[in-house]
Amino acid sequence: MRDLKLVKKFEMTDGFFGRYGKLVKDVVLPYQENALNDRIEGAEKSHCIENFRMAAEKLRTGKCDGEFYGMVFQDSDVAKWLEGAAYCLAQNPDPELEKRCDEIIELIGSAQHEDGYLNTYFTVKEPDKRWTNLHEAHELYCAGHMIEAAVAYAECTGKSRLLDIMCGMADHIYKHFIEEGAEGYPGHPEIELALMRLYRCTKEEKYKELALHFINVRGVDSDYYKKEKSRSNWTVWGGNTVDKEYNQCAEPVRMQKKAVGHAVRAVYLYTGMADAAMETKDTTLAEACKTLWNNITQSRMYVTGAIGSAYEGEAFTKDYHLPNDTAYAETCAAIGLIFFANKMLYLERDRKYADEMERALYNCVLAGMQLDGTRFFYVNPLEALPGISGEAQTHKHTLPVRPKWFACACCPPNVARLLSSLSEYAWHVTPDRLFSNLFVGGTLALEEQFGGRIRLETAYPYDNKITYRFEPEGETMSVSLAVRIPAWSTDTVICLNGEPVQYEMEGGYALLHRDYKAEDVLTVELDMRVRKVYTSNRVSANTGKAAIQRGPLIYCAEGVDNGGDVLSLSLKKGGAVTIGEYLPDKLYGIQELYAEGYRETVSDALYSYEAPAQETCRITLIPYYAWGNRGLNQMRVWLPEKR
Repeated sequence: MRDLKLVKKFEMTDGFFGRYGKLVKDVVLPYQENALNDRIEGAEKSHCIENFRMAAEKLRTGKCDGEFYGMVFQDSDVAKWLEGAAYCLAQNPDPELEKRCDEIIELIGSAQHEDGYLNTYFTVKEPDKRWTNLHEAHELYCAGHMIEAAVAYAECTGKSRLLDIMCGMADHIYKHFIEEGAEGYPGHPEIELALMRLYRCTKEEKYKELALHFINVRGVDSDYYKKEKSRSNWTVWGGNTVDKEYNQCAEPVRMQKKAVGHAVRAVYLYTGMADAAMETKDTTLAEACKTLWNNITQSRMYVTGAIGSAYEGEAFTKDYHLPNDTAYAETCAAIGLIFFANKMLYLERDRKYADEMERALYNCVLAGMQLDGTRFFYVNPLEALPGISGEAQTHKHTLPVRPKWFACACCPPNVARLLSSLSEYAWHVTPDRLFSNLFVGGTLALEEQFGGRIRLETAYPYDNKITYRFEPEGETMSVSLAVRIPAWSTDTVICLNGEPVQYEMEGGYALLHRDYKAEDVLTVELDMRVRKVYTSNRVSANTGKAAIQRGPLIYCAEGVDNGGDVLSLSLKKGGAVTIGEYLPDKLYGIQELYAEGYRETVSDALYSYEAPAQETCRITLIPYYAWGNRGLNQMRVWLPEKR
């Protein structure tokens, strides 16, 4: 087993994400553990742990009391929770949490077949249908998530029990698809990126071979799912095997030019592709990844970093189709975009990947969880209208208030595992350079690479100053530091011990190579002036509108701050937007913005010949991630702009 990962060597302490780290440890993980055990009153039932108990009982006795409950991929919720718990244990040792994790892992092991197969849905409900419906049954998806959990738990705790279990499952999959030559590829990609992680952890070449196999065969036989359905005539939920674009198999992956189909599946697939391209130096695969990235970020992504504009199929639709009030914008999709961006950063050192990683994190992902960590959004619209959102048939999915849990609960544990592993995205360590991608307060141990530790201090994203303090083991530590300068920071100042320093820019990163002493302090002051954001005229939903951004944060107007009604508001063209004081007691600490604008008063009639009356007003804006935390009210990101 290789050395522990970087997450083991990073202590996230102060600042904005320090609160989130503590929240995940103290609230989110315990809350989600209770949800998985069906112990939250009034919440949707999960039954995840009980499914594993039933599977274990059936293997032991040949029968079980009860029936499988939940989605066909219900096992993956446990896997993501375990992965999040592993990262949390790496930074915050907790014997009681570790003990409970070990007990769950033993339960998982007891649900594994002798041949290595592991999936509670098939063990309990459909024992004779293994590997007969790759399109819908998500066996490979569940295996992928549990493999990720196994790698994380081994690397963060040093315990290999779950890793051994999942190596058994991976060996079973290898035998079925490689040695026995079974056809097919995953209906829901995920195992590709998981197998690459397993390969790096174990150094077993066959796991990389298996990952590459699933990537390379995808779309070669674009009719595979159709043929599979005709052979088995068995379906889970009647999925469409004919829509090849939706299934991301219309053509081989190296030929794909647009991000299509189910958004989460797409970005999980692209993450695996980018990782494989980096590992194998496959330039054609790398170019395909770049093409797909550009299509997403230049034509199919919301200003919040959300992706997937349609409820139907949780999917991408067409270029520039980005409706605000019916946006699907699944939390998992934004997380998947972060995974993709992170791998693209390793493939190509360009800040554009980190910029979008930051956009998705601070806006869509954080909005996916209530500020107290106990409720969650699956869907993240950019406009909410009580009485319509969550109620009208076309808006049933755009809930204006976060539920306690979901029947399909893929998003909550995904948020937990991302927030507890932020150092994996904030810092990249290569043999000769340290990359500071995201500005997360904490201490990074780098004794092996650079002979010391670096402490990052900041009140970002509300303050523009990033401070790096150096703690060398000896007299100095030699560090080639590359600091991302976000594209929105057009006037950046970097100082060493209070004096401006000269630096070169490469791929949007400031290169700062020096021998640092213990008393050295490097500061980066970003240009965080408020900006109005506009979209292409091809985005019909935003014609004549603007959004407000400061630093990485997208802002929105909520009714509770604006007399209950945001639909009558418009921004004054050329009007000032001022920055309020930091409010530590409001929404767990935010900084409001105040925009010059107008409020229009119109007749109560549905249609009227009477022109609206207009008066000037001040529009109060809050960070988008904080919306929906004060009860049911209107919300809008994009506001009309008028002279």
